[in-house]
Amino acid sequence: MANLLDTLDSVLVMGPGPESVHPRIYQALAKPTLGHMDPQLFTVMDAVKEKLREIMDTKNEATIALSATGSSGMEAVMVNLVEEGETMLVVTNGYFSERMAEVARRVGAQVETLDFPWGSPVDAAAVAKKLKEKSYKYVSMVHGETSTGVINPIGEIGKLANEAGAFFIVDAVTTLGGNEFHADQWGIDALYSCSQKCIGSVSGLSPVTFSPHAMEKIAARKKKVPNFYLDMTLLMKYWSGSPRAYHHTASSNMIYGLYEALSLIQEEGPGKVYARHREIHEYLVSSLARIGLSLLVEKPHRLPNLNTVLIPEGADDAAVRKELRQTYKIEIGSGLGPLAGKIWRVGIMGYTARKESVDTLLAALKKILGR
Repeated sequence: MANLLDTLDSVLVMGPGPESVHPRIYQALAKPTLGHMDPQLFTVMDAVKEKLREIMDTKNEATIALSATGSSGMEAVMVNLVEEGETMLVVTNGYFSERMAEVARRVGAQVETLDFPWGSPVDAAAVAKKLKEKSYKYVSMVHGETSTGVINPIGEIGKLANEAGAFFIVDAVTTLGGNEFHADQWGIDALYSCSQKCIGSVSGLSPVTFSPHAMEKIAARKKKVPNFYLDMTLLMKYWSGSPRAYHHTASSNMIYGLYEALSLIQEEGPGKVYARHREIHEYLVSSLARIGLSLLVEKPHRLPNLNTVLIPEGADDAAVRKELRQTYKIEIGSGLGPLAGKIWRVGIMGYTARKESVDTLLAALKKILGR
C-alpha cells in the first residue's frame, strides 16, 4: 500500500495563512524529540520567550507560546481576563474582530461594538468619541484584519484606551513578525498571535503576552480562570516556574520550529524583515495592476501581509482557485462573509514574501484569466 505522505504536492501557499515554510524550519521540526519536562527543552523555551519579547517590543514576563493555534490565543486572553458582567468595547471592521466580540460574550462580558465597514480602517476619532460617552473595562480590536486586508491604527487606539482607564486587547495574528510592533509603547495589556503567518513557522502555536497590569487582574479574579488548559497562572509555572511545574504535554518539535522561525527574523534583522514584506507587497500590487487587477483597500490602509484582490468581472472565484491549486500548485484564499465571491486573499508573509512567489502566481493568473 502506498504511503499517502509520498503523494503530497509541493504547493506554493499564498493564502491567509499558513504560508510556505523555510527549509530550515522543516529541519528544526525534524530534530530529536525531547520530553515536555526536559531541561534542554526548557532552555529552548526560555530562548523563545526572549525572541518573542524582541519582535513584540515588550518587557512582559508573561510572554509565552500556547500549545494551540491563534484562535486559542483569542480564547486565552478573554477567558483569563474577563469576568462575568464586565464591560468591553470591541472595535470591529471585519470577520475576526467580530469573532472577538463573540468570544467575549461567551465568557460573560457585556459587549458593545463600534462597527466600521469591511475594507475600511478604524477611525480613531470615532473611538475617542465613544470612550468619552461611556467607560469600559476593556477595549479590544484587530491590528491587521485578515478578512479584509486592512491595517488599523493600534498606537492611536491604545493611547485612547489607556487614557480611558481600560485594558487594551489586540489581535496581532496577521501582523506580528512582519510589521513594526511596539506592545509596551502602544499600551497593549494583552495580545495574541500565531506561529504560521509572518513569523513563518507551521501552525500549532499561539504567542501571547500579558502586561503586569493584566497579570495582576488575573491574580485578583473572584473565581478561578474557567479554562484549565489556557489558565495563565498555571501556564506561567510551566514556562517560567522554579521549579517548572507540569501543566500539559507541550510539543518540543513545534517549539523548535518557532525557535528557528524567530531566529531567522533575528538573523535578517527585524527592520529588514518588515521592509521586505512591504517591498514584496508593493511588487505584488504593481504586478497585479499590469494584468488589470486591483485591491479592495485604499493604499494608505493596506495590510502588506494580506492582500485582498478584487475578482474581475466574468471570473469564477472557485474555478480560478481550483485551477491554481490543481494545475499550478498554488493556493490563495477566498473571501469571507460579505466579501465571499468578491475578493481573493493573497498572503505575503514569512518565506512566501519573495519576488519569485509573486512572479509564479502572476504567471499562472495571466494564463487562467487570459490576460
